[in-house]
Amino acid sequence: MAVPVIDMKKMLNGEEREVTMAKIQNACQEWGFFQLLNHGIPHALLDRVKELFKEHYKNSMGAEFQKSEIVGMLESAVSQGKNFGTTKIDDDWETGFFLQDETYDTVSPPLPTNLKQTMKEFSEEVKILAERILDIICENLGLEKGYLKEAIAGGNGDGKAPFFGIKMAHYPPCPRPELVDGLRPHLDAGGVILLLQDDEVGGLQVLKDGTWFDVEPIRHAIVIDIGDQLEVMTNGKCKSMWHRVLSKKDANRMSVAAFYNPSTNAEVFPAPQLIMKATEQNGNENDNNNMNAQSGYSYPKFVSKDYMKVYGEQKFLEREPRFEAMRALCSLK
Repeated sequence: MAVPVIDMKKMLNGEEREVTMAKIQNACQEWGFFQLLNHGIPHALLDRVKELFKEHYKNSMGAEFQKSEIVGMLESAVSQGKNFGTTKIDDDWETGFFLQDETYDTVSPPLPTNLKQTMKEFSEEVKILAERILDIICENLGLEKGYLKEAIAGGNGDGKAPFFGIKMAHYPPCPRPELVDGLRPHLDAGGVILLLQDDEVGGLQVLKDGTWFDVEPIRHAIVIDIGDQLEVMTNGKCKSMWHRVLSKKDANRMSVAAFYNPSTNAEVFPAPQLIMKATEQNGNENDNNNMNAQSGYSYPKFVSKDYMKVYGEQKFLEREPRFEAMRALCSLK
């Protein structure tokens, strides 16, 4: 088995389109991760993102990372001869920043003008791809085109938009990769995540059926990652999966992850049409006035910002307590 790689060019071919759509749905439900080729984002733009971000790391980020807390923690653990056994240091061997429209001019260290402009171009392209993927998921699930885009935006109208941001990270060479991960195992909280990963240095892995699988570097591919809230909206037809980044002893891995997440005030719940399908398949009657009480309905209804607050405190823990917290919060309203 391997993380699926899907060529979107085949979507243009009538005979191959149905097969490709099925592959995407299988990847969403069975893996929660897949790689896209021929996705429409210009290769020259992707190359420019990687080149300029690596240059920015070399000029402005690498030296500062060596002064960071995690470097000190690892040095201390090694000097004291600590034996972690099967556990690792409870922190991440990474450095980076998060970009949103309002932070391009305030991020530290300051972005060079050419990188800033390039990332703005990349943002627009990746938003288009995110919405294309959401519509493909809608078609696969029998939902109206645009349903997921609207649900993630928190409705349809002026001022309704997803929460969008880009995490730009480097995972520098680590002298003791067996003692610390680049990024600890976790689930992502939001909607759909679109990742431009290093095309030379691996390290990203996804957990499936108890086994960690590499998400192999492929030049110009975009990795699609399903978040918790999209799993809820699709009533489990798309799965959020555990993943991690391994640190490397002699390599520096670059990562640019775009998060197309529900707006802070969006109400997150399974699409009613999918609830009806599930209850019909289970032979249960569906009470549309009390969807949360249905026997086959395992996902809570919540406001995105409430879930993100709990997630921020429990990112690296099991997910079910977060859902339980949302159920409890909903019962109080």
